Amino acid sequence: MKKLILAALLLVSIKSFSQTTTPSTGDQGILSRLEFGIKAGSNVSNFDKFNLPTDPLIGFNAGATVAFKFTDHFMVQEDFLYSQEGAKVKGGILGDQDIKLSYVQVPILLKYRTTSGFYVEAGAQTGILLKYDVAGYTSDQKVFKKINASAVGGIGYQSKMGLGIGARYAYGLTQVGNFPTSAAVNNNFKNETIQANIFYVF
Repeated sequence: MKKLILAALLLVSIKSFSQTTTPSTGDQGILSRLEFGIKAGSNVSNFDKFNLPTDPLIGFNAGATVAFKFTDHFMVQEDFLYSQEGAKVKGGILGDQDIKLSYVQVPILLKYRTTSGFYVEAGAQTGILLKYDVAGYTSDQKVFKKINASAVGGIGYQSKMGLGIGARYAYGLTQVGNFPTSAAVNNNFKNETIQANIFYVF
């Protein structure tokens, strides 16, 4: 009798374990709508409305991406990117130097992708400043804002095998600078960045 009870309990346990470890139909449906990928590329950035002369700065970006497909054509995409931005300052109170700002950028974009693979996208992104490099100031002085928001738009192409190329333009919505008034720098300047990427979606 005890052996019969133990056998029954064992069967119930095995059935319960199999139910908890086997994905439900709903879970499979959600997973089928997700796209994961990696991407990397280059940046061309500058400061808009800066009161000192500047030239564009060449940097890079790299990270991961995830998208949720509402339909075969419409989706929402979120990226997690390391992005090097800034500008080449050409004279003035800061002299001649490259100002480099390193961000973690998190864009959230609505995307429309055609059957042929071409797409357009638009949305917003939040940037978290990791570090900056500017001569004459240390990181303790906090002469740049920690959080930066931007509007983003882009175009690109994704092949059926998942390999693609894309280009984006991001324009800052919030001020970048946090210099003291004694520095004679207009803090209302904004980031503007053009990105070009190669990506692969699994």
